[in-house]
Amino acid sequence: MGRADLTEKMDPHEAKVVLEAALLTAQQPLSLGDIGRLFDGEFDGAALNALLDELRGDWQDRGVELVHLASGWRFQSTPAMRVYLERLSADRPPRYSRAVLETLAIIAYRQPVTRGDIEEIRGVTVSSQVVRALEERGWIEVVGHREVPGRPELLATTRAFLDDLGLQSLQQLPALATGEDARASGLSAPNGKDERNEPQELELPMTHPAEPTESSSSVVPLS
Repeated sequence: MGRADLTEKMDPHEAKVVLEAALLTAQQPLSLGDIGRLFDGEFDGAALNALLDELRGDWQDRGVELVHLASGWRFQSTPAMRVYLERLSADRPPRYSRAVLETLAIIAYRQPVTRGDIEEIRGVTVSSQVVRALEERGWIEVVGHREVPGRPELLATTRAFLDDLGLQSLQQLPALATGEDARASGLSAPNGKDERNEPQELELPMTHPAEPTESSSSVVPLS
């Protein structure tokens, strides 16, 4: 029996089983286009979304959930499971300096921005090590240049950043606070103090893919 014969006879239940297997074993989130290729175009977008919604319902109230991220769909552990799963990791989660977290917050909420923009907001110089740390983590990238003398690079967050936060879009970022809370969010340096060398254990709500891979196994909470 050829591949075409298999797809012609596939009913929604069989398709959901195939979809579940693909998502559980995928190395990366699967986009709707990826899922469509899985079925060789047999199901349209509406049918695929219906399958995904049904599959997501099947996994409710369990330790793993199906989520829709910026890059596509994937299974990941629920937030309630994080404290238990972390016990299986022998390595301490990475610690990031306040400068790294403040720089990331500014880029996320004000993007695209230049290093000059970040320095104006923070009131201190942004070191190359800070930018490089975020680039190596896969959370920011250069998206263009500002058309001013020197043509400084414009920085923005990546889809990987949204995936690691468990978000579909930037519109789902928490609303900015004001006053002291805004300073704690990294959009200003409190009292002008430079805390670049002070390691912090501030928390971002990072998610855990259901199937750790080389690209995702380092996705851990910052606290």
